[in-house]
Amino acid sequence: MHSQLFLALDALSTTLERATNFHDYMCSCFLLDNPEEAGFDPVSSGKQRHKLDYLRLLRGWMFDADSQEGAVMKGWVESRFGLVTRNHSGPTIEPDSEAFLRFTQARVSGLYNTNGLEAQLDLLFAYCQYELTRRKLGSMHLTLYRGVNRLNQHEVLWRNADKELVLLLNNLNSFTDDLEYAGTFGDYILRVSVPLTKLLFFPGLLPGVLRGEGEYLVLGGVYRVSWSTL
Repeated sequence: MHSQLFLALDALSTTLERATNFHDYMCSCFLLDNPEEAGFDPVSSGKQRHKLDYLRLLRGWMFDADSQEGAVMKGWVESRFGLVTRNHSGPTIEPDSEAFLRFTQARVSGLYNTNGLEAQLDLLFAYCQYELTRRKLGSMHLTLYRGVNRLNQHEVLWRNADKELVLLLNNLNSFTDDLEYAGTFGDYILRVSVPLTKLLFFPGLLPGVLRGEGEYLVLGGVYRVSWSTL
């Protein structure tokens, strides 16, 4: 669907050029700077919902993964990859729980009267995977870390005596490649080998467009994890 974008990116040699070209394409494809052309009526719409785009989703997630933006992103993972949201301000496994109802409401409200938010995330994921290929990291996995306060709050499928676990992680998670930085978020450090194909976003993906964020956004599921304490 977006083959012309990637053909244009093939001709660009720097990450900044490609990130700028990608953002310009997103603005053009989804009319991010001209919402009235997409049918937005500021008189009848009331709230400025048209301003919610892929960058605001990323910023909202990085500020609070349990925000409305976080609910939209977790809902997108459910839709595209079949990974159920395990937690959003509380366990969401039971469909009659308060946490599940809050998550569902936030997800629907976050998508209402917006312009192709899930399609924007589709293209962001495709661009992320394209960039990982272009940068030739030399491995199919990255070692990433996550700081947590309580191991028993995670869904543990298996453990042994050597500080290894198999966890069922939430469908979208924040990680970092900085061990010391991970330690600022909890007393336990989870160490995971993450396949590149499970990355939605990584630091430096959008230089000049999204600044100052050190998070990797990682699709969840079942992971073998080693853990340590500070």
